[in-house]
Amino acid sequence: MSDFLLIHGSCHGAWCWDDLIPHLTAAGHTARAIDLPSHGKDATPASDVTLDLYAQAIIAAIDTPVILVGHSMAGYPITAAANLAPDKIDALVYLCAYAPMAGKSLAQMRRMAPTQPLLDAIVVDDQRITFSVDTTKAAEKFYHDVPHDKAAWAISQLGPQPILPQETPLTPNHPRPCHYIRCTDDRTIPPEFQVTMTQGWPAGTVTEMPTSHSPFLSAPALLAQHLVRIAGTTSIALAK
Repeated sequence: MSDFLLIHGSCHGAWCWDDLIPHLTAAGHTARAIDLPSHGKDATPASDVTLDLYAQAIIAAIDTPVILVGHSMAGYPITAAANLAPDKIDALVYLCAYAPMAGKSLAQMRRMAPTQPLLDAIVVDDQRITFSVDTTKAAEKFYHDVPHDKAAWAISQLGPQPILPQETPLTPNHPRPCHYIRCTDDRTIPPEFQVTMTQGWPAGTVTEMPTSHSPFLSAPALLAQHLVRIAGTTSIALAK
């Protein structure tokens, strides 16, 4: 069975995976989530956070090889982690995430998208160290298909996002297999840009879900099914 390490996106924390983990463990796998530096319960000052620090935190959390799942902006940290220590990772899964293009930062990739649906909800702090999401707009951007009470809880957990990691260019240079799960009702990363990011990916490595940007809250059982299937193909590939 596989060990999943789950990495949250911008302004989120390990808490966002709480509903998914029981579905993965019920299928016989192990699964856990961590707070990236300056997120959730981690007390690292936002001014100290870099993309490399994100990657180091991920690698430090791995003892035996994992399937590394990154949501949204976490496509960059999981790729950076794979660049640093590919032997610690069996596969990467990009969950409606930014799949880095060579030499580009996440901020550059965001501007490449055909629309900017999150832009009107972004609130940058005066020193430009972090940005936050306008809580009055968070439900429509992240959680429009999530039950109201669950969405309200998630919004109450959101925190500031360090900007520097998202302005740091990255080039994937690891040999690990990659999978992508597109969310076709995403109102944060345009679904058509998710298609652009996965053009030319091998057959069988791209899956679609009819959900918002937060399938771990709106459809955790279905998301777990897709991850379990990916784990199965990964195990077969590793056995060859």
